[in-house]
Amino acid sequence: MTADYSKIEWTANPAFKGGEGVFYNKVFTDGVNKMMHGKLEPGSSIGYHKHEGNCEMIFILEGEGKVLYDDGEEAVYPGVCHYCPEGHSHSLINNGTKDLVFYAIVPKQ
Repeated sequence: MTADYSKIEWTANPAFKGGEGVFYNKVFTDGVNKMMHGKLEPGSSIGYHKHEGNCEMIFILEGEGKVLYDDGEEAVYPGVCHYCPEGHSHSLINNGTKDLVFYAIVPKQ
């Protein structure tokens, strides 16, 4: 099975999970698992939230930013994969000057 993101339209999600700016995504789901191609413009963020009943993996493709993870902070850039296990909290922030582009997977949504 393939997911052809070139045929999926971008969806704008203002203040996603309480974040700043707009989170844009293209979502593919099989009803159980969710895969997203995501984009945050400079200054935008996904709000701090806890994963209960699932986890999330975010693989950075372009741009730079940071993740707030539990009580810490981690830099993210192309080639880095951030993992937020079930029961933990995180936020993704574009504090760079270019779009932060990534793929995210949320199994057992």
